[in-house]
Amino acid sequence: MHPILIDFGFFQLPSYGVLLATAVIVALWTLRIRANRAGMDGTQLVDFGLWLVIWALIGAKLLLILVELPRYLKDPASILGTIRAGGVFLGGFLAAVVAAVILLRRYKLPALPSFDVLSPSLALGHAIGRIGCLLAGCCWGAPCDLPWAITYTSPIAAANLGTPLHQHLHPFPVYSSLFNFGLYALLAAYYRRQPAAGRVFATYILLYGIARFLLEWTRGDAIRGFVFGGALSTSQLISAALIIIGTGLHVWIGRRKAA
Repeated sequence: MHPILIDFGFFQLPSYGVLLATAVIVALWTLRIRANRAGMDGTQLVDFGLWLVIWALIGAKLLLILVELPRYLKDPASILGTIRAGGVFLGGFLAAVVAAVILLRRYKLPALPSFDVLSPSLALGHAIGRIGCLLAGCCWGAPCDLPWAITYTSPIAAANLGTPLHQHLHPFPVYSSLFNFGLYALLAAYYRRQPAAGRVFATYILLYGIARFLLEWTRGDAIRGFVFGGALSTSQLISAALIIIGTGLHVWIGRRKAA
């Protein structure tokens, strides 16, 4: 881990911020290339995507505040700390989907084809962002004694995020990053096959929902929120909904095509 990428004393450049910016740039760049190749307006979709990024950042922080509401109610000033926090990805994803539905009419874009062309780049950006999580020390895993367990050692991460130090933990950010890189490759290849509109997006939310639901069992940080008496995390509940929606969307597309 390496929370601070560059430290000039009077100025510090956080690794997470750099990786997050890199994730956005790479995701939008690949989006533009894919859109242009598909005969869509890549520049328009990049502009559309930028708005989704803004709403995603807001949504990620709002869900972070929601799952930690008792702490923020006790100390409202600590909400300012969310400015440098990444937030909860699924909160950002849901906010981006809502924003997309609203903005599609403004940009006069077709809904399902737009979601399809966006999906591979979303997975790629997420994969890069998780590397930032690893460097920052957030989203750490549960204790484990596996050969690939990792140990955090940075006092900066411990002070800023409460990262447990000198413990063998599941490398959750690595799991998530590797999965999302693989998901990007799969979705990009699937998109090139030109499936029915909506299939790529449905595949994304279905596979991501399944993976996130399972990977949550390897998480160790308590800053996730829990439901059903602690049986599931907030992210697992949302992931279960994504699995249902993704499956339903595939069924609906198949029936519509058959009709």
